[in-house]
Amino acid sequence: MKGGFQGLKAAIFEGRSSARLKSCPFAFRPSKLELDVTRISNAAREARLLIDSHAHLDSPRYADDREAMLTRASEAGVGAVLSIGIGEGPAEMHQALDLCRQFNLKREAGAPLPRLYASAGIYPHSTIAADDQALAKLAALLAEPEVIACGEIGLDYYHEGAPRDVQRRGLIHQLEIAAARQRPILIHCRGTNESTDAWDDLFLVLDEHWAKTGLGGIMHCFGAGWEQARRSLDLGFLISFAGNLTYPKAQPLRDVAARMPLDGILVETDAPWLAPAPLRGQRNEPAFVVQTASTLAGLLHVSEVEIAAATTKNFNRLFQLHPDVGN
Repeated sequence: MKGGFQGLKAAIFEGRSSARLKSCPFAFRPSKLELDVTRISNAAREARLLIDSHAHLDSPRYADDREAMLTRASEAGVGAVLSIGIGEGPAEMHQALDLCRQFNLKREAGAPLPRLYASAGIYPHSTIAADDQALAKLAALLAEPEVIACGEIGLDYYHEGAPRDVQRRGLIHQLEIAAARQRPILIHCRGTNESTDAWDDLFLVLDEHWAKTGLGGIMHCFGAGWEQARRSLDLGFLISFAGNLTYPKAQPLRDVAARMPLDGILVETDAPWLAPAPLRGQRNEPAFVVQTASTLAGLLHVSEVEIAAATTKNFNRLFQLHPDVGN
């Protein structure tokens, strides 16, 4: 079997068994974990892991196989997942934290699962419900140690929903709460008919209300141009690429990715949406982040191990986590 992500892709995308997945050099092998921990450095362990920086693990689409799905992620070499806490609105913001605690307990008891972190936030089109009670709930959730980020929050002019002024007010309120709790933010931004109008408004808000904090964040599921990427990097944000990077019509996005510095990137699934090209249209899951990582490695002319090491290091740096985040 091929090494690295290529071997893993042969297993995942050709429908091989989990036993075959475990033969991949990049795969996470619980049976050898103790040996690995004693024999290799933190840096080497970090290089073997990927982090899915954005997945909606509380989606009802995982109701029947959530633990099995997370086990597949671990087998695929995913060491950690950031579980996004937006739900279908503020009333469900807590669900990501609940899942984080539930499955981290199982992991600590020996289950072969990735480590989970949580976020909490109010999605742009849910800001119509961002009343005092919802904002107080967000502030309380961001005080929990497992909740390492505020998001996903931002501006969405592509879909119909909350008026733009409501979105902007809701975003500013959440930036104030995130700053008080010293949490980086996860930004969702999408313009009208994929124009830059939402981005233009976003940067105005960030320049005034966020840049001074120095906390930075993540531009989730990035889909804009190089100018937006450059401005995001200048503001201390990481650029996270999802499965749409692999789509045939995404060459402009690949052109942007090819210009990115290694210390400015992350990978994600945005699961259960945006499955990579070989599985497009199917339910996405964290194990499939390897496909996006492999594509990104090719664009940047580095090895797949280098992409894993860089993106994991970037995630740990942003959230001030230990290098062995997934071990």
